[in-house]
Amino acid sequence: MNKFSIEDETHAEFQGDFRSFDEALNELKRRAKIPWNEPPNKCPCTGWETCDRRYSITEFLIGDSTYTPQSEAEVLTISAKEILWLSGYEQNGS
Repeated sequence: MNKFSIEDETHAEFQGDFRSFDEALNELKRRAKIPWNEPPNKCPCTGWETCDRRYSITEFLIGDSTYTPQSEAEVLTISAKEILWLSGYEQNGS
């Protein structure tokens, strides 16, 4: 059995575990509708006004003590400038 974790790659910040890739993607679809300057999109750093969140979804095998990723996909970047779906996820993002 696998789990799928969302991480903000910019800040190396864990954002939650999900039972499937689709559940994690649905959470990112929800976040894409939240303004960049409101939680959970507001960056934790002092320069948050010019920073971004680069969300990825990583697949892990439950019970693997090495916590080795099975797969990883950069999916969404949210900043003051834009909401950018990556890796072809824009078709699934709206």
